[in-house]
Amino acid sequence: MADHNTTKAKTSGKRKSASRGATGWSPHTGSVDIDDGWDKPVITEHDGDEEESREGDRIAKVIARAGICSRRDAEKIVAEGRVTLDGETVKTPATKVLRTQVVAIDGKPLGVPDPARLWRYHKPAGLVTTHRDPEGRATVFANLPKHLPRVVSIGRLDYNSEGLLLLTNDGEIARRLELPAGGWPRKYRARLFGKVTQADLDKLAEGVTVGTVKYGPVVADLERSKGVYSWATVSLKEGKNREVKRVMESIGLKVARLIRVQFGPFHLGQLAEGAVEEIPAKLWREQLGIGRKKRAKDAD
Repeated sequence: MADHNTTKAKTSGKRKSASRGATGWSPHTGSVDIDDGWDKPVITEHDGDEEESREGDRIAKVIARAGICSRRDAEKIVAEGRVTLDGETVKTPATKVLRTQVVAIDGKPLGVPDPARLWRYHKPAGLVTTHRDPEGRATVFANLPKHLPRVVSIGRLDYNSEGLLLLTNDGEIARRLELPAGGWPRKYRARLFGKVTQADLDKLAEGVTVGTVKYGPVVADLERSKGVYSWATVSLKEGKNREVKRVMESIGLKVARLIRVQFGPFHLGQLAEGAVEEIPAKLWREQLGIGRKKRAKDAD
């Protein structure tokens, strides 16, 4: 669904030829401290944001900002008839909400949303990135420290994948950052099964089509090989479902292990497996180009 508040990003989609160098960002928080060769997205806010705030925000967006769930899940809750506005059942997730109105889910009013926060989490293999799994498998959210507020993930990692997963208590921010159109680089270390050369991996740089799915450019650098196993660094921008595994299969390789080490300007760094670390708000707001939400003036 289109959103007037969606972040826009302008990127070349290709690797830069400039030499690598330090950027001065703090490695302690997992921020990029090395120029990795990708153009970074230029974030601009939509000019209609202020006007939309005066007219009210869409109810699905309000629910997501409250940290209840993602916007997509908020739309499902509305469709199930579980949401009311000033006591009246809401029929569409596009319904506008003013600050003076009361939104309730299952009869329970939403509280005032907490300030947006962002965390790095080192996801272990063997966890599903969901709040509830119909197969009864262990989930990411059931294994988070109990002191965390309710959070949503920014994107997902597969059951057997591991590494950096960003978490936030603000569903709107999650939506902004996880969309492939945002252009934020995702970087992985992949253990590959099958004979491979750098020339084979270079075939992915122009993008590939697997079945009916077209994948954008993937930059893969061979680190080392021993027998039929190799380690490679894989960088991409779209982050489609099982993208690394599928593009590698297109050149005859299997992914035996996959570790995400970077998402946008944030690195996994030395974060221990299963550990969570909050990223200072000043740092992530500057790097992501997201300012503090402005309060709409009360109508007279």
